[in-house]
Amino acid sequence: MSRSLLTTALAAMVALAACSPSDEQKTDAREVHDAVMEGLADPFVSDVIGVEEKHLSQDFWTAAAGADKSASGVLLSAAEIDAMNGESVAGDPTMFDLASFPESLSGEEVKARLRSISNVPSYPRIYMNGRTLTEADFAAYEATLAEDQIADEVPLRFALAVRRTPMRTYPTMDRIFSEGASNFDIDRFQESTLFPADVVVILHESADGQWYLVQSHNYIAWVQKRDLAIGPKEAILDYKAAENFLVVTGAKVFTVYNPEMSAVSEVQLDMGVRLPLDRPAELAHNLYGQNPYLSHMVVLPTRLDDGSLEFRHALIQRNQDVRIGSYLPYTEENIIRQAFKFLGERYGWGHSYNGRDCTGFVSEVYRSMGIILPRNSGDQGKSTIGINSRFEKDTPREDKHKLLRAANVGDLVYIPGHVMMILGQYEGNPYVIHDVTGLNYLGENGEIYKGTLNGVSITPLLTLQSSLERTYVDAVYNVKSIR
Repeated sequence: MSRSLLTTALAAMVALAACSPSDEQKTDAREVHDAVMEGLADPFVSDVIGVEEKHLSQDFWTAAAGADKSASGVLLSAAEIDAMNGESVAGDPTMFDLASFPESLSGEEVKARLRSISNVPSYPRIYMNGRTLTEADFAAYEATLAEDQIADEVPLRFALAVRRTPMRTYPTMDRIFSEGASNFDIDRFQESTLFPADVVVILHESADGQWYLVQSHNYIAWVQKRDLAIGPKEAILDYKAAENFLVVTGAKVFTVYNPEMSAVSEVQLDMGVRLPLDRPAELAHNLYGQNPYLSHMVVLPTRLDDGSLEFRHALIQRNQDVRIGSYLPYTEENIIRQAFKFLGERYGWGHSYNGRDCTGFVSEVYRSMGIILPRNSGDQGKSTIGINSRFEKDTPREDKHKLLRAANVGDLVYIPGHVMMILGQYEGNPYVIHDVTGLNYLGENGEIYKGTLNGVSITPLLTLQSSLERTYVDAVYNVKSIR
């Protein structure tokens, strides 16, 4: 429908509405309405092979999963998940029980941890303006590490993140990219992200005093000091262990706007964030000038001017996507419904762009059901968590196809640098949901079609190609079933 026709149609509708219409006018109005709606139609258009509009409905996949007798049942109980998490932390070198950290670490140990993340890359890097980073540039970044200031014995401090904040390779927000990068989506200094109420151990401070080197439960990197609040270890651990709690089950939930306390106003809480619930009698009917009866009252960490921790109450509306008192039951239906809450979200390397990447996506889905995973796809793929079907380089493609066609909803499929989640089976082809940048498959002309996804997407798996000769399946080295 042309703009002029749409304008004429809308004007006609306004004119008809100005007086009592005759039957003829009513007929004309219906025709105009139909024309307008036809012009505003939003047809399904896609270059993703094998994906139809019905595949974008979570009910389509939950119905398909329901045909499996296990789909509606709990796959692991809360107690089994707790035990699995404990084994994961104890046995995986990339995951840490922060509660068991000593009071201090030797300076050599801190230096080793620093160098596990901060190193001059062996490949050329560029700034956004195209300038190649020089040795002098990297020398300047190295100087920010203040490595020579690390004492022989380093006392450890505990802190909580007070807002969503990036974890960086070096203590800087400078963005750098691979030489020849076709876009500026992948910032090579971006590592991961902390969410509000995430616990960290502070290991070191940058030369300018604005950054901390921190260890979280599954990552080490640099975080801006302004986004952390330091407090007593015992108080922080008690806060995280609160028995009366709320879990964020939506993709993103926000606290209620608060004109009196900005630190707890409209704070973004991503899927899987767990917060204590608390409703003291003196705040039961008035919190910051608002009656809280229509909201959940949670406790948030806030940062005082001196960097110390103070807990404050905040509100989350009762109509928000949260769960009270427990994580979501670990079922196939919940896996699908949680994954669909991110469908279409922009891809964000290391959780940049206020989104997440492939491992962040699967981690947040599983975290909403109480399951914790390593941060990076390679660490996840190598971990012993769950039931692992590992392949050798020369495993026949047909053997992998057979296993993938029998894969369960939620199974994680690993190729180098990427992880995909099994969504279900359709016409003998496993479909996956994954946070992915590109799309390659064999076109009708016999050549590779290269498209863009750059978001949480649904694709068939067996038809994806890396090149004319090599498929995604050829690169699969593990299928992990968390059962």
